[in-house]
Amino acid sequence: MKLRAPSVPLITVDPYFSVWSPADRLTDTTTEHWTGKPNTITGVATIDGKEYSFLGKPFRNIEKMEQISLSITALYTEYKFSAGGVELTANFCTPLLPDDYYYFTRPISYLKLSYKSLDGASHKVSAKIAVSEELCLDWRGQMPVTTEIIEKDGVKMGKMGGVEQRVLARRGDDIRIDWGYVYLATKGGKLSVEEIPFPFRERERHSDSIYMTCIVAENTVSKTGTLFAFAYDDIESMVYFGEHLKTWWNKDSQKIEDEIVNAFADYKDVYTKAVAFGKKMYADAQKAGGEKYAELLQLAYRQVCAAHKLVLDKDGTILYISKECHSNGCAATVDVSYPSIPMFLLYNPELVAGMMRPIYKYSRSDEWTKVLKYDFAPHDAGQYPHVNGQVYAGNNRDGQMPVEECGNMIVMAAAHAVASGDVSFAKENLDLLELWANYLLKYGADPENQLCTDDFAGHLAHNCNLSLKAISGIIGLAIIYKMMGNKAKCDELIAKAKELSLDWAKRASNGDGSYRLAFDRPGTFSMKYNIVWDKLFGTGVMPREVIDSELESYKSRMQPYGLPLDNRRPYTKSDWLIWTATLAKDKAGFMAIADPLWTAYNFSETRCPMTDWYWTVTAHQAGFRHRSVQGGLFIKLLEATGKMKVEL
Repeated sequence: MKLRAPSVPLITVDPYFSVWSPADRLTDTTTEHWTGKPNTITGVATIDGKEYSFLGKPFRNIEKMEQISLSITALYTEYKFSAGGVELTANFCTPLLPDDYYYFTRPISYLKLSYKSLDGASHKVSAKIAVSEELCLDWRGQMPVTTEIIEKDGVKMGKMGGVEQRVLARRGDDIRIDWGYVYLATKGGKLSVEEIPFPFRERERHSDSIYMTCIVAENTVSKTGTLFAFAYDDIESMVYFGEHLKTWWNKDSQKIEDEIVNAFADYKDVYTKAVAFGKKMYADAQKAGGEKYAELLQLAYRQVCAAHKLVLDKDGTILYISKECHSNGCAATVDVSYPSIPMFLLYNPELVAGMMRPIYKYSRSDEWTKVLKYDFAPHDAGQYPHVNGQVYAGNNRDGQMPVEECGNMIVMAAAHAVASGDVSFAKENLDLLELWANYLLKYGADPENQLCTDDFAGHLAHNCNLSLKAISGIIGLAIIYKMMGNKAKCDELIAKAKELSLDWAKRASNGDGSYRLAFDRPGTFSMKYNIVWDKLFGTGVMPREVIDSELESYKSRMQPYGLPLDNRRPYTKSDWLIWTATLAKDKAGFMAIADPLWTAYNFSETRCPMTDWYWTVTAHQAGFRHRSVQGGLFIKLLEATGKMKVEL
């Protein structure tokens, strides 16, 4: 990978089990949780009796290995180091295979170490890996921890967790898990528990503790490879309308110790699948959008998955719950799911259904229908990991996003139906989809003063892009009707969408080929990303000449690191940037808009997992990090497959 990642993924399982390296070299700084708080893991190699640091900021003043390469693919990150006549390879793999729920949910991440001689001499190499208490606490020193060394079928495991196990007791955004148990495992070698002096303090708000309890695994490193595994047993994963739910891997009360043993046994097979998955993704993306686009997708994939948790409801049905990372921590947020779906439509459309189920359930609740009496779709279904009903804006009407969320849910329903080739899920919820479509037909042509998904920009009346969301929602329901065999209703809605599109083009026009931010604001502009579904579905309700002239107008708006979201501030959104680029007629037009996003991440001084909101003049983060919306970057690849085209 030529892209200099702003932060490098090491362990990426879910919003809690998350470890990143926010530096060019793995030894430059402490490893972190996606929030930027320390999640300390260290690695020391001993080569012919001399110690060298290769992973994380070392606890002691020892020599660092020279990092000679870094490669990031969809499912693994690989570093190469040299010292003492040896080249050491460290491969971190989280095998998030989207079509296999067992591997997709099994909370185990691998580190494989291997070496080769650089000087032709024989060498003796061993490694020591340490995992700190920070991985199982909200902050270092929050509470004492218990530890245990376990051996099963030749695999040695260190287990560590807080003494107070208040499972699923807390919810919020900038918090780490403080229940369950972290594991470090290796086959052979030895494990120990150590109280390690911690002479440096980095971005830690709570603790003055200078000691950390660590599980330490030490093993000989072979030329063919020695395996370490990191695992996390969260016991229970989600509160869902009062019920505590588990995920797929432990749905039948499987034990994490058994799964760790299984992970060592199946590593070769699962790693082979992970490599193949990444290679295909890269090749397909490069063909669709170029090398820089392919690298963006490689970096985004694990982040998108790790911003979710897959759980099963009491009937065994899949729920795929996102955490709105770094933006209030809402759970199952509709306007976070909406931009993320292209990735899952490509690799497993059932996960899109899993995103929608909590929203359908809450939309039928007495709270939403009888107490609040809302006739539109909610923004979210809770605050992670508590999915008990919307928390956004205190449920006040002025803080809702009616047109936004109604359009999002209908487009998601239609896209799922097309990608899966099965309209039954949409049909089951047709009453809600029709209710929301009626809201769009009534208010969507010229939306009142309300929020859209870009709520950080504030309320806006007569929002042209929000009107395009309404048109896309109407198209979505038309497609659902067509798949249900109701051609008359399909034709009626397509005709209405075309009528609204022509009217939109007249009222939104600046008269110079560009189109406005708001109908009543001549001379303004905004990215018109919401109409991209008209292109993907092949419905053609918006005249192509309107799209072409709008894209042409963007050339004069471009900044060094991308196209601004609109004329108000010079910031942008990565997902909407790629959606807008996907409107282009050809690959060259796509790359002209999309490639500056690669440049922004490559040069950004903000060292965090991919932000989706940044300044186009500096590439600095404006807000947000580690959000699942980066799944939207896959929309060009989705378009290239042609699988979203419908015949009306």
